[in-house]
Amino acid sequence: MTTTLPTRSTGSTGSARPRKRGAGRQLHGGKVTYAVLILFTIGSLFPLVWTAIAASRNNTRLAETPPPFWFGGNLFKNLEIAWTDANMGTALLNTLVVAGTITVGTVLFSTLAGFAFAKLRFRFRGFLLLLVIGTMMVPPQLSVVPLFMVVAKLGWTDQLQSVVLPTLVSAFGVFFMRQYLKEALPTELIEAARVDGASSLRVIWHVVFPAARPAMAVLAMLTFVMAWNDFFWPIIALTQEGSPTVQVALAGLGRGNIPDQSVIMAGALLGTLPLLIAFVLFGKQIVGGIMQGAVKG
Repeated sequence: MTTTLPTRSTGSTGSARPRKRGAGRQLHGGKVTYAVLILFTIGSLFPLVWTAIAASRNNTRLAETPPPFWFGGNLFKNLEIAWTDANMGTALLNTLVVAGTITVGTVLFSTLAGFAFAKLRFRFRGFLLLLVIGTMMVPPQLSVVPLFMVVAKLGWTDQLQSVVLPTLVSAFGVFFMRQYLKEALPTELIEAARVDGASSLRVIWHVVFPAARPAMAVLAMLTFVMAWNDFFWPIIALTQEGSPTVQVALAGLGRGNIPDQSVIMAGALLGTLPLLIAFVLFGKQIVGGIMQGAVKG
């Protein structure tokens, strides 16, 4: 009785396929890698820590040499002064409304426009895309005077819509989403959905948005941070006494012959904390979306 021994599967050349060296193993960084990462972390956190230290001191101590490198006892007092003088509660609420609305509008409209430029066929598509990209080369300072004239004619001065509506869509967002969807969204998937009888809205909701989710998360993060920190146009369209955003409110802190730097730093700390809290709460989802997009690409 003869037994047949199992043979190893071979490729077309007749030899066993070699296993890649190190496949399946987790990569570990060395001591130099960890040292570099620690240095970069310290360098990134130093401005925030210094802001908190300066907010806990007084103006006299900050003017001394060497400057303080540890916390003092005036942090909560300065925070209270900054909160009251800058009307920080109203400013934070206004900024949250402005940044949130701008983020939702930019992500939505940029995704729709990016999908159109990436996958739809229509006349003058290339020319219109170049026109959109060309607007990125125009300095924003050139549009301030005509934009303010339009806002004043509509009666929107010192109102939040004067800051929200001009920035509901960005050329960078359109170009960013177009580049991503061009590679990440197969045309065959759209054609299969249309063959199944899906309408354009259903294709966008069930095909385009799921495929664009990683890029949408990145664009949302960048847009929210940019809208939260925007100062140039809000300081022109809004006032500190009416409907200020955080950056407009901070511009009025520490007024006087000698600006109180400790109060200004306390206000800056109050304006930064919401961004830090948002990143702590949603940082895992944001990073996961970025990594998901990188793996798919």
